[in-house]
Amino acid sequence: MSREIFVPARGQYENIGDILLRRQLLDWLRESGPLHVYVGHSTPGYDEGLRLRPEDTVYRSFRSWYLAALRSAARGTASYVFKPGEIQLTLVGMKEHLSMLPVVALVRARGGAVARVGVGSRNFSPLPRALMAPSIALSSISLWRDGETARYLRRGAVMPDLGFGEGGVDGAAGPAHRRGGADGDGGRDVLVVSMRSDLTYAADPPDAWCDAVVAFAARHGLAIRTATQVSVDDEKAERLARRLGGEALRWDGAAHDAQEERLRELYRRALVTVSDRLHVLVAAVTEGSVPAALLTDGSDKISRHFAAAGVHDIAVPTAGLDADEIVERLDDILARRDSILGFTARARRRLATAKRHVGAVLAGAGRARS
Repeated sequence: MSREIFVPARGQYENIGDILLRRQLLDWLRESGPLHVYVGHSTPGYDEGLRLRPEDTVYRSFRSWYLAALRSAARGTASYVFKPGEIQLTLVGMKEHLSMLPVVALVRARGGAVARVGVGSRNFSPLPRALMAPSIALSSISLWRDGETARYLRRGAVMPDLGFGEGGVDGAAGPAHRRGGADGDGGRDVLVVSMRSDLTYAADPPDAWCDAVVAFAARHGLAIRTATQVSVDDEKAERLARRLGGEALRWDGAAHDAQEERLRELYRRALVTVSDRLHVLVAAVTEGSVPAALLTDGSDKISRHFAAAGVHDIAVPTAGLDADEIVERLDDILARRDSILGFTARARRRLATAKRHVGAVLAGAGRARS
C-alpha cells in the first residue's frame, strides 16, 4: 500500500526557476503515492506551470495542510518530502525544517519515509547547521544539489539539480542533438542575455562587460536577445536590450507556463546564453544552448551547482577583465559545447537513478505499512 505524500510546492511565484524544480519533483513522487501539495496563495499560472493534476490534493492554507499531515502521520499513512531549492540558513529561511519537525518525527515513528531531494544551501555558518541537524537526522534519504552543501551538512549524497531533468536535450541522441532532430549549431542564431536585478550587488554590468557581449555576438553572427525568467528582472532586460543593441523578451503578463515555453523556444535558438541566474542557465543548457555565467560578483553558486552535474569552468568573474579578455573566455566556453551538452545528458541519467532511489525509499515505507 502506498502512503499519502505530503510535499510543499510553494515558491517564489514570480520565478519560473522555482517551478522547474517543484514540477520535476512532483512528477517523481506521483509514482509513489497520492500527493498532498501545499501551494499557498499561488496564482493560477503558477499552478499550471506545476502541472498539478486533478488527483492531487491541493492546499492553499498552511494550517489545513499541516493538520492533515499530522492526522495522516498519526494514522501511519503519511510520508513527507521537503521542497527542493535553496535553503537560506536564517531562522526565516529554515522555517520549513524547524516547523515541520513534529510532522517529520511522527511520520518516522509511524513507519513513514522522509526525503530531502535537490536542496542546496546559500550560506555555511555553524549555528544554522546545528539547527538543521534534527530534521536531517530524521530523513530517510538526503540528496543535495551541490557538493559544498553535502560536505557542510555532513550527511547525504549529491545529485544534479532537478532542473536538468527538464527540456529537450536528448541524452540518447548524443551531445550535439536537441529537440526537433537538428544537430550541431544549425539554426542557432541568437545570444541570450538574462541578468538578475534583485540583489544589492546586481547593478547593471560595466562597459567592458557590455562591449564584450556585443563583440562576441558580432564575431559569431548572433542577434542579441535579452529575456526575463524572473519577473523582477523585467526592466533590467529592457535596459540591457537597449544598451546591447538587442531585443527584449519581457514577461508581459503571460501565464507562467506560457512564459516558460516562450523562453524555451528562445533557448532552442540560442547558441550561447549569458546569465548570472542559475536556473536561466540550467533551462538554457537543457535546450542545447551553451551556458556562460558572466558574473559581476564573486558568487560560486553557479559553479557549485554545475559542478554537481559534471560541468566545470562556465562561470567567469569579470571584475578586472577587459572586453577582449571576456570575449576570449566566452570563446573558450563555446569551444567545449559538445562536452557541456554531453554532461547535461549524463546529468539527466543520474537524475533517473536518483528518482529510482527516492521511489525505493517511499515504496519501502508503503510495504512496511501493509
